[in-house]
Amino acid sequence: MNLHYSDRRKIDPSRGATLGDGSPNDNDRVEIGPTMLAFGEWEAAGLALPNLAAMREFRWKRLVQAVQARDYGGILMFDPLNIRYATDSTNMQLWNTHNAFRACLVCADGYMVVWDYKNAMFLSRFNHLVKEQRSGADLFYFDRGDRVDIAADQFSREVRDLIAEHGGGNRRLGVDKVMLHGLRALEAQGFDVIPGEELTEKARSIKGPDEILAMRCASHACEAACHAMERAARAGVPLGNMSEDDIWAVLHAENIRRGGEWIETRLLASGKRTNPWFQECGPRIVQNNEIVGFDTDLVGAYGICIDISRTWWIGDQKPRPDMIVAMKLGVDHIAQNMAMLKPGVMITELSEKCHRLPDHMQRQKYGCIMHGVGLCDEWPLVAYPDQAVAGAFDYPIEAGMVLCVEALISPEDGDFSIKLEDQVLITEDGYENLTKYPFDPALIGA
Repeated sequence: MNLHYSDRRKIDPSRGATLGDGSPNDNDRVEIGPTMLAFGEWEAAGLALPNLAAMREFRWKRLVQAVQARDYGGILMFDPLNIRYATDSTNMQLWNTHNAFRACLVCADGYMVVWDYKNAMFLSRFNHLVKEQRSGADLFYFDRGDRVDIAADQFSREVRDLIAEHGGGNRRLGVDKVMLHGLRALEAQGFDVIPGEELTEKARSIKGPDEILAMRCASHACEAACHAMERAARAGVPLGNMSEDDIWAVLHAENIRRGGEWIETRLLASGKRTNPWFQECGPRIVQNNEIVGFDTDLVGAYGICIDISRTWWIGDQKPRPDMIVAMKLGVDHIAQNMAMLKPGVMITELSEKCHRLPDHMQRQKYGCIMHGVGLCDEWPLVAYPDQAVAGAFDYPIEAGMVLCVEALISPEDGDFSIKLEDQVLITEDGYENLTKYPFDPALIGA
C-alpha cells in the first residue's frame, strides 16, 4: 500500500506534527532520538515519555544558576558530554572525545553559543536555547598544525567579547577541559580560568522530572537489549562456537536498534577471564558450563547512560558451590549498601558504614561502592573506606541523584568473578531501584 507524502515524511504516520516526547515527527529531521521499536516497547510497558523541551530547559537553568552562584562570567565546555547536557545536540561524539573540535559557552545571563565543526553548525539549531552557532574551537594539532596559536587567539577573543556582552565583563571563567593553547590564549585575554568540572558535575548530578522519565525509558531499552544478548548467549554457547565478541555484539546492535548511541567499554568476560576483572571481551570461545559477566556502560536512548552489571551461569550443569556463595555475597553487598541511601546521608557515612567483604575478596574488590550516573558515569563517587580520601567527597546525597551500586566478588587467585550493579534513583524519602533485570537464578542457587 502506498503512503501519501505527508505520511512518508513522518517517523510515526499515526501521529501529528510531534512525537510523544515533543520532538518533530519528521522522518528526515536532523535531531536524533529513539526508534519506533523503542517507542512501541515503552508504550507496551506503560512508560511515560519525557518532554524534551522541558528537559533541555531544566538542564540549561541548572548551568546558568550554577554560573551565577559561583560568580563566574560563564562556563566554557569542551567535553562532548557537557555540551550534550547543555544543548542536547551531538556531533561525532566519540571522535570528539579525542579531537576537541566543539565548544559551548553558557554566559551568566543565559546566552548560549556553540562552536561546531565548520560544515555542521546546523546540528544544534533545533534547540532554541542555543542562540548562536559558530566554528573555530578546534585547537588540536592534527587540525591546526604549527599555527594552532592563531586559532586559539581568535577563539579566545570571541569568548572575551561574548563575556563582555553577556557575562557582565566578569573574567572569572569556568572551563572544563581545554587544549593547552586554548588555556594560554584565554589567560592572555585576562581570564581567571577556574576548573569547570566541579560546576558541570554538580549541575548534572540532580536529575529533573523529565530526565528521570528519559532514564526510565533508556533503562527499559537497555534491559531489552540485555535480554536479547542473554537469549543469544544461552542459545549459542552450548553449540561451541560463540565468542565473547559474538555475545557483546548483540548488545551493541540491540542498543542501536532502539536509538541508543554507543557503549563506552568492552567489559564482558567469560570463565577464567573474569578474574581478575576488567579484562575486555575478545575472541575467546565461551565454553558450556561457564560464567559470563558484563558491565553495560551503555549510552542509550536520549543519550542517557544505563550502567548495570550481571553475571550469568550458562550450561546444563549446576554452578559450583563457591560460585553460588560468591553470588549471594554480591547480592547482599548491593542490598545492604543500597539500604543506606536517602537524602541527607553523607557520602563519607556511606563509605564508613558500607558492607564489608571477606578478607580474601578485598584486594580485587571494585574501585568504588557507588558512583553517580546520567549522561555517563558522573559525580559523586562513594569510595571504600581503605580508598577514601579525606575532604574529597564531604557532601550529602540529594533527591534527584542517580547512583550505580556496585559489587565485584573476585577471590584472590581465583578462577571466576561475580560482577553485579544496579542503578538507583534517590527519592524524597529514600530510593528506588530502577534496575529490573533479574539476577541469574542458577547462581543464586534456586
